[in-house]
Amino acid sequence: MKLLKEFKEFAVKGNMMDMAIGIIIGAAFNKVIDVLAKQVLLPPLSLLSDGTNFQDKKLILRDALLDESGAVITSEVAVEYGALIEVFLDFIIIGFTVFIVVKAMNRLRNKAQDTKDETVSTPKDIELLSDLRNLMEEQNRLLRSQVSK
Repeated sequence: MKLLKEFKEFAVKGNMMDMAIGIIIGAAFNKVIDVLAKQVLLPPLSLLSDGTNFQDKKLILRDALLDESGAVITSEVAVEYGALIEVFLDFIIIGFTVFIVVKAMNRLRNKAQDTKDETVSTPKDIELLSDLRNLMEEQNRLLRSQVSK
């Protein structure tokens, strides 16, 4: 019963909903990044590499042995370094894409939090904190002027 009560408190406090929303947004964000990287950034890069398929690049240590009928007796032993290069390039491109998207999101967030910028509506909590700061500065000025008299 205690476990059920703890789960109920966990779910009611909103942690579970926050996690679910985060996972759903993360999955959608993953799709956006995937399309941006593979269908927007990779095609121009493939033009630069002249259509080279890194997946086929390998260092053959031992060739495959075939019998007279063409059946494989001993399979090929190879270091497939091309797959590593391709995954590394994907990582760099996706990492750079995430960096650009996060940088743009941060710029928008910072613009929204700027109380002096009238082009974007400032969130209520930021407005309230800004008003509170302004009131405290005004009170400090009044107190300083009273103390100096």
